[in-house]
Amino acid sequence: MYWDVKKVKPLDDYRLFVELEDGRIGIFDVKPYLNHDAFKELQNRDYFNQVGILFGAVTWPHEQDIAPETLLAELQPCDASAA
Repeated sequence: MYWDVKKVKPLDDYRLFVELEDGRIGIFDVKPYLNHDAFKELQNRDYFNQVGILFGAVTWPHEQDIAPETLLAELQPCDASAA
């Protein structure tokens, strides 16, 4: 699908570099979500850095994920050097 994530890389300051299958790239800021119950575990940097892709979505080992519509709405464009 157009929103499927092809690449995700954790960055400093609880941000993610994201590349989508359609070629778009950008930065997603996770900080606004860190105090929500489901995402509190992401405050641990070692755990945050375990981010991955499952079925085209940004996920973590304990089933936290970023909804595709949220990712698309809040993805800040950047150039490839941010990766």
